[in-house]
Amino acid sequence: MRKNVRIAAPVLSTLLATAVLAIAPSPARADGVTVPAVPPGLEVDGAVPFLEGHAVGTQNYVCLPSGTGFAWSLFTPEATLFWDGDEQLTTHFFGPNPDESGTIRAAWEHSRDSSTVWASLVKASSDAAFVAADAIPWLKLQVVGTRAGPGGGDKLTWTTFIQRIHTAGGVAPATGCAAASDVGARAFVPYTADYYFYAPYGR
Repeated sequence: MRKNVRIAAPVLSTLLATAVLAIAPSPARADGVTVPAVPPGLEVDGAVPFLEGHAVGTQNYVCLPSGTGFAWSLFTPEATLFWDGDEQLTTHFFGPNPDESGTIRAAWEHSRDSSTVWASLVKASSDAAFVAADAIPWLKLQVVGTRAGPGGGDKLTWTTFIQRIHTAGGVAPATGCAAASDVGARAFVPYTADYYFYAPYGR
């Protein structure tokens, strides 16, 4: 029988409490978006950050055959990005990119104008100087598809790169996917992260 795995409520409560503190308005926003230091290779050159959001949600895994055994495989994130404390910025998920004939990519849809971007991975880092041992990697992604909202909204369509940093949680479970009977089981693992969106200079 297929099983769904949800992380214990105290873990989720801790992550949500951290999120509330982390999304408090930043003085840096008055003069623009300021990006913290990142691991080597995750820097973005030739572009400027124009949006930042704090994500609260889950990394969703499914148990699948892998080689001679079985392993958890990420099938989608399911998160909401906030800014200025509590204002919803985007939703985040995996979805088909129309610019790549429906290739499934990480996607972000703006909460107000429904503009959407899809991005592919450039580099991931679990550098211990930046990334907690029990957290999913920090990422640099390049936008490979854009779509304006139904009313012509273009807030996200300027985006060329996205960084995911300051991750907490989200790692696939260590158990629950070890036998054929586990195939199809799902695990919804709470996580938080900060996302930075970049656009060309002088956009």
